[in-house]
Amino acid sequence: MDIQFSTYYTLIFAAIVLLVGKFLVQRIRWLREFNIPEPVAGGLVAALISWGLNAAFDVRASFDTGLQTAFMLVFFSSIGLSANFLKLREGGMGLIVFLLVVVVFIGVQNSVGVALATALGLDPLIGLIAGSITLVGGHGTAGAWGSVLENDHGIPGAITLGIACATFGLVIGGLIGGPLAKWLIQRHGLKHPQGTGDAGALEAGTPNFEFPHKTRLITADAAIETMALFAGCLAFAEFMSQLTKGTALQLPTFVWALGGGVLIRNVLDYVFNFEVFDRAIDVFGNTGLSVYLAIALLSLKLWELAGLAGPLVIILGVQTLVMAAYAGFVTFRLMGSNYDAAVLCAGHCGFGMGATPTAVANMQAITNQYGASHKAFLIVPMVGAFFIDLVNAVAIQVFINVFG
Repeated sequence: MDIQFSTYYTLIFAAIVLLVGKFLVQRIRWLREFNIPEPVAGGLVAALISWGLNAAFDVRASFDTGLQTAFMLVFFSSIGLSANFLKLREGGMGLIVFLLVVVVFIGVQNSVGVALATALGLDPLIGLIAGSITLVGGHGTAGAWGSVLENDHGIPGAITLGIACATFGLVIGGLIGGPLAKWLIQRHGLKHPQGTGDAGALEAGTPNFEFPHKTRLITADAAIETMALFAGCLAFAEFMSQLTKGTALQLPTFVWALGGGVLIRNVLDYVFNFEVFDRAIDVFGNTGLSVYLAIALLSLKLWELAGLAGPLVIILGVQTLVMAAYAGFVTFRLMGSNYDAAVLCAGHCGFGMGATPTAVANMQAITNQYGASHKAFLIVPMVGAFFIDLVNAVAIQVFINVFG
């Protein structure tokens, strides 16, 4: 039996997931110690309940994906609206190095997927589905490339397979990032910044999302102005997606939302000298992040993951180990082997296996416990949400041309 929940019920269930996750993280010590994000904790409980209902009563719940997409776009718009050109320049050499580290990892991830698929007797392109198409690309990229692989390369069920792999990555990315960063901090005896998490002062220029539970004083006027900014970002994203559809400039809608935010923010800053209210953007962005993750995990169908072929489970398991090893030994060292590097590793695991919202949630879980990392919160959203999709699209096409 299929049950379809409307927008209102989807939002109610998402709020329940977040409240349950907050309760579990507060009450269960190991969730706090391993820095598991609250949406992941609550979402996994919801997924287990959904799996039980399916197994016992053949009940399958579906939630409003439009709402999930909307909150995702709000999150990416908030990144763009908080990134003026001064902040981009502030990223400096660290931004370039991290981008190069991620570019190399995409090649490693796809090579591992293709090699294992070939060794296990599968089509090499299935290795790409269990590679950067779904793990770095996420659900949107999985759907887009799945259609191409089904229609042009004869891979049956590529879309369904891709969605399942992307969901696996979303969960695993949220589970391994925090524990890895914690291990790095403890193993290397890294010095924690003064003050812990939200207890620290919210300084001027602090990147958004760094203190998700910090009280921020905003007014109704500021909220209305901020909603207008977000509406402008979403309208720009919809317009550009339609304008570039089918052209060489076609990009995922969320990339246009982020780009629209950057454009609007800097035009207001440098042309009209209008002071954007960062605290309101922060609140809206963190809300969008939390609700997006909650709905994504509400939609997790564990029975689809359980039904994956054994070889594919092996590939995904190896990809998880490769991600953790690469972040721990390559990303950490090249980014300076310090506290910021450890937080960057948590973020890299988040979007290397799942999505940028997962990366931000991972970093929040670490900084809430150990203290701020302005560098990580400046670099990861820009690389994970903006540059990475462009690089990934080129990498996927190269691998398909070679192995397709």
